[in-house]
Amino acid sequence: MRSTRIIKNVVKTFKYLYGLRFEVKGLENFKVGSPCVIVSNHQSILDMMGLMEILPDRCVQIAKKELLYTGSVGLVMYLGGVIFINRKSTSNAKMVMADVAKTMLSENVMVWIYPEGTRNGNGDLLPFKKGAFHLAIQAQVPVIPVVYSSFSSFYDRKKNLFTSGKIRVEVLEPIETKGLTPEDVTELTNRCYSTMRETFFRLSGLVNEPNGPARTHLQ
Repeated sequence: MRSTRIIKNVVKTFKYLYGLRFEVKGLENFKVGSPCVIVSNHQSILDMMGLMEILPDRCVQIAKKELLYTGSVGLVMYLGGVIFINRKSTSNAKMVMADVAKTMLSENVMVWIYPEGTRNGNGDLLPFKKGAFHLAIQAQVPVIPVVYSSFSSFYDRKKNLFTSGKIRVEVLEPIETKGLTPEDVTELTNRCYSTMRETFFRLSGLVNEPNGPARTHLQ
C-alpha cells in the first residue's frame, strides 16, 4: 500500500493549486475493523482529490478498464493500485469480483467502487449498478456509503472550467449485509441509492422536487 500513500500525498497537493476546500464528516465510520465495500457518487476527476482526502489505509479501488488509457489520470490510478474491470466482458467482471471478494477477506482490505458506473455531473445521482452490492453480500461485509456534494456551483464540466470552492464529503454509517442473500441485492442497492441521494441534496443545498427533476438551491 506504499504506492497508494505516495499517490495520496501527490494528488492532495493539487487542491491548493485549484483552490479547493474539503469539509469532511463521518470518518469514524471507516473504523469497522473488518473488510467492507465503500460506495460513492462520481462527478468528475475532482473526485480523485476528494478521495485522497479520506481514503482509508488498506483500501483499493475498482474502476472501468477504459480509465487505464486516459493519460496521466490512468497512470495515477494504475500506480495507486486500482483494479480495472472490463465491463464489456461479463465473465471477466464476475471472475475479477470473485477474486476481489477472496482478497478482501484474506488480506482484510476495503474496496472502493463507484456504483453509478461513470462520471455524472447532471446534479443528481444516476441509477446504481449492482456489482458493488453483489460483492458485499457475497463476502458478507458491510457497505459504507460516501457522498460528495455537487460541484455545479464552481465547476463547468462542458467547458472544463472551475473556480475555487468547497466540497462537502460525508461518510455514512455502515450498512450490514450479514445474513443477506443474492435475492436481497436489489433491496440493498435501492436502500443505498435512496440514502445517498437524500444526503447528496442535503450536502449540496438542493431541494429535489417530488414531481420532477427540477432542483433549486436553498437560501
